Amino acid sequence: MSILVTRPHPDNEATAKNLRARGHVALLAPALKFEPLPFHDESEAGYGAIIVTSANAIRAVAPQLRNLGLLELPLFAVGEHTAAVARDVGFTELIVAGGDAASLRDTVMQGARDKVLKKKTALLYLAGADPSRDLGGELGAEGFNVVTQTTYRMTPVKSLPRDVCEGFAAHGIEAVLHYSRRSARAFLDAARGEGVEISALAIPQCCLSETVASVLRDAGASQVLVAARPDENALFDALERALRTRLA
Repeated sequence: MSILVTRPHPDNEATAKNLRARGHVALLAPALKFEPLPFHDESEAGYGAIIVTSANAIRAVAPQLRNLGLLELPLFAVGEHTAAVARDVGFTELIVAGGDAASLRDTVMQGARDKVLKKKTALLYLAGADPSRDLGGELGAEGFNVVTQTTYRMTPVKSLPRDVCEGFAAHGIEAVLHYSRRSARAFLDAARGEGVEISALAIPQCCLSETVASVLRDAGASQVLVAARPDENALFDALERALRTRLA
C-alpha cells in the first residue's frame, strides 16, 4: 500500500524520503509544475528586507540574488522549509514565521515593532502567480511599502501518472497528502479526467491546512484530516491518525 504525494517537484522527493524513513511506500503525483518567470527588478527602492511565502520564489531567482545584492538583506520566510532553501542559496539573516501567509504577515509586523526593519523602508515580496491571499496588500494596509515581484508560477498538470491510476483502481493507495489549495484542485481535476475521482476521494485526504481541506470536503471526500500546524511533521502526524483509524 502506498501514500500518494501531490506536492510539486523537487520538494516531493524530500517528502518521499521522509515517508520511507517512517516505513511507508511513497507514490509521487505532483499536481502542479514549477515554472520560473523572468525577474527584472526595475524599482528604484532601496529594500530593507525580503519576504517570501514559498521556497520556489527563491529557487526561481537564485542565480540573480548575489548580483542584485539581495543576499545581504534580512529575509522573512513563511516557514522552516523555505528558510532552509534560503540558507542554501546564501541568505544569512533569516526571520522565520509559523508556516502560513497570515503568520508571515504578523511576523513582518512584529519585525517593525522590534526595529528589525523600518516600516517605511521598501520590502521586496518575491511572490508566485495566483497567490492564495494578497499579502502585499495586507501589509500595505498596515503602512508598509511592499514591492511585489512575481518570480514563478505553478501550472496544473492535466493527467495523473499511469501507476497512480492503476493504484487507485487496485485499491493500492492508502491516503493522499495535500499541500496547497491550488494543488488540491489540480489533483481533483486530473483525477476526474482520468476517471478515478471516486476511488481517489474514498480514502483519507491529509491536508496541510483547513483552507486546503475545504477543497476536498467540497469535492465529496468524507475522510479529511488537517495538520495541527502548517508543517510537514504535523501533516505526517495527521497521516498516522488516518491510518490508525482505518486499521481500527
